[in-house]
Amino acid sequence: MCQQKCLSSPAAQLLEPARMSTTATLNTHCLPPPPVPEQEEEQEQPQIHMCVLWYAGQLGITYYDTGDCSVYFMPDMPDNEDLKLLQKVIDEVLPQCIVTSAKQDHNIAKFLTNMGAATGDGDKPEIVLFPNMDFGLEVSKQRILSRQFPFIPSHMTATEKILYLSSIIPFESPLMVRALGGLLKFLDRRRIGVELEDSTIGVPILAFKKFVLMDIVNMDQDTYCVLQIFKSEVHPSVYKLASGLKEGLSLYGILNRCRCKWGEKLMRLWLMRPTRNLTELNKRLDVIQFFLLAQNHETVLTLQDCLKNIKNVPQILRRMTLSHTKVSDWQALYKTVYSAVCLRDTCRSLPSSIELFQTISQVFTDDLHYIASLISKVVDFEGSISENRFTVRPNVDSTIDEKKRKLMGLSDFLTEVARKELETLDNRIPSCCVIYIPLIGFLLSIPRLPTMVDKSDFEIEGLDFMFLSEDKLHYRSARTKELDSILGDLHCEIRDQETLIMHQMQTKILEKSAVLNNVIEYTAHLDVLLALAVMARENSYSRPCFTHRHGIHIKDGRHPLMELCAKTFVPNPVNSGEANGRIKILTGPNSSGKSVYLKMVGLITFMALIGSYVPAAEAEIGAVDGIYTRIHSRESVSVGLSTFMIDLNQVAKAVNNATGRSLVLIDEFGKGTNTVDGLSLLAAVLRYWLNQGIRCPQVFVSTNFHSLVQLKLLPDTPLVQYLTMETHQDGDELIFFYQLKEGVSTVSHAANIAVLAGMPPKVIARGVEVSELIRNGKPIRRIDHPSKGNQLERCKSLVEKFLCLDLDDPHV
Repeated sequence: MCQQKCLSSPAAQLLEPARMSTTATLNTHCLPPPPVPEQEEEQEQPQIHMCVLWYAGQLGITYYDTGDCSVYFMPDMPDNEDLKLLQKVIDEVLPQCIVTSAKQDHNIAKFLTNMGAATGDGDKPEIVLFPNMDFGLEVSKQRILSRQFPFIPSHMTATEKILYLSSIIPFESPLMVRALGGLLKFLDRRRIGVELEDSTIGVPILAFKKFVLMDIVNMDQDTYCVLQIFKSEVHPSVYKLASGLKEGLSLYGILNRCRCKWGEKLMRLWLMRPTRNLTELNKRLDVIQFFLLAQNHETVLTLQDCLKNIKNVPQILRRMTLSHTKVSDWQALYKTVYSAVCLRDTCRSLPSSIELFQTISQVFTDDLHYIASLISKVVDFEGSISENRFTVRPNVDSTIDEKKRKLMGLSDFLTEVARKELETLDNRIPSCCVIYIPLIGFLLSIPRLPTMVDKSDFEIEGLDFMFLSEDKLHYRSARTKELDSILGDLHCEIRDQETLIMHQMQTKILEKSAVLNNVIEYTAHLDVLLALAVMARENSYSRPCFTHRHGIHIKDGRHPLMELCAKTFVPNPVNSGEANGRIKILTGPNSSGKSVYLKMVGLITFMALIGSYVPAAEAEIGAVDGIYTRIHSRESVSVGLSTFMIDLNQVAKAVNNATGRSLVLIDEFGKGTNTVDGLSLLAAVLRYWLNQGIRCPQVFVSTNFHSLVQLKLLPDTPLVQYLTMETHQDGDELIFFYQLKEGVSTVSHAANIAVLAGMPPKVIARGVEVSELIRNGKPIRRIDHPSKGNQLERCKSLVEKFLCLDLDDPHV
């Protein structure tokens, strides 16, 4: 029997230090190091100490740079089992030491071990394992909050310190927080840079900085939420309430036309990792453009039919390594390999100028033919299903065939043996039969006679009593013993030999697993691009163009979700240039479409950055390194912050991180506090960006603070452009055109919106009255108390009645 390889535990594999040597190919957002004076040239090079955690497809990374004494963090990002994102980060920062938990997933353990084995001995990073308890979420939070950092003012209270740190560190990323806690533990234990100092002096941490890979567009969870890129809902079926959630109305929900599980997984990954790598984006768009050609419609259908049969190959391979393969696994693997061969043959007939087709044609090697042929020639699927175990086809192994023939002819042979046995038995025994029981062998079975009461009555000369079952007595005779020696335990022998063949097949297939991994990777790419092409065809999307200039130009843009829900949708343009109109201030009545317009800008830009066609007639997307939003307030109860504090945190992220290449969307900021204070904060934020000149991000702001324009709180500069949504007042009715135009709206039409919302007319009339009084600077009179004039008249009337009284009259 083929011996399976023994796998040591992930923790044991990591005990041996590992180092690596790679070439950095990405850039961080960190500042370049300061110039080094000549006398300091002999200083040792800065060191990077990294902490990594990977769990359930999410990656958390932090690292400490001794060069600037800063801690860099990367918010939780999705990463597949191949850990390509982790490899990118390691290639970028080149850590000298990698800290991780001793209780890690085997994927990351294998990754770190292989990384050390694939590089030179002198350049491997040291692998440090800490107990898993050192990475607990609450322990890590306490470790962060209790530490004294020199950049936090000493006069801050504990609550103020928490608020301050929450504006810098994304505590909503649990793996990153746990990794940061483990990194702080490591720094305190190793005392990096302060080995010779007094024990009371801790490792200096001068700043926390966000680490973003060069190609990844920066977006936080709030942006994903308000743009409805993902939206989970409770499943409506009562049978699935406890099993999980379903995708609601979201961008992922409408784009996901994938036919296989791996396509869905990769699409989610692309949406979680929008990129600004124009080469990669154009490669994706080239494939979509090819699929959209009318003459390629049949090819699209053929590819989609093949993709439906791509199964969970990694899980099958994992079961093979553990020898837990099921009959269904062999069926699924055969379908996958057969469909992969069809995909390869189809791609070989397609233009080789498209890189994806050429890659599939090359990496889907003849090993697929070998695997498919091996399975089809060896596995007996019908027999395997009927017996619920692995069985081999005829003519595969002559020994198994011979034993199966014996087993098939055993019935007639045993009948003849039973007839001979009956001749030698007592005449009182009416019948007998010879049976075969796996693991026990051949037995002579006779019916129980009425005279056979006690066990002593079961004894028959020349026979060995075995057991009683269902009024049948079972014995071993000389003939059954001879059958055991000649035929043996056929069932078990056949099963053992077929199991041996199954192990041999598993070994052969695992040796060819590289091509199967390529199948999963590239069929997922093909599946996602086919899904995007189908969506583009059905909704008349267009191909976006990319430019290195700053700005976003969209003709007849549409909201991809809203246009599916509304009977009619009015498209609108977007023109945000490099030198003009970088800040768009959008005014207009409520319900006129301002928020939808902001989200439309964000979604079209986002869709272009994942390599998708966009809902617009034309779109030119400039360089974008991040999308920041302040549109909807997050739920505030669980985080213990006020709604306005959360709004401020969202704007603070944009102010602290947005660059000249960023897109910022702000909706009604400042309405959560006093009108004057909210207006002042909004004006201050916009002035801050205006003072940056050409480094000002592309900002779209919707507001009902008309005083922002009337009081001229912003300078008169080409960087600012005022827009409004067109409406028309027809008597008491307000008509929305949802059309963008230049200008400023000075009226909010709040009363008209209140009518549409179903507010009682009496309340609306009073609101209009109070509004007019405030505008005209007149006092507001309360309607629930009489006026002073009425009170005076009533008093005069009472006095006159009193004076008219005759006090001498006894009847008074």
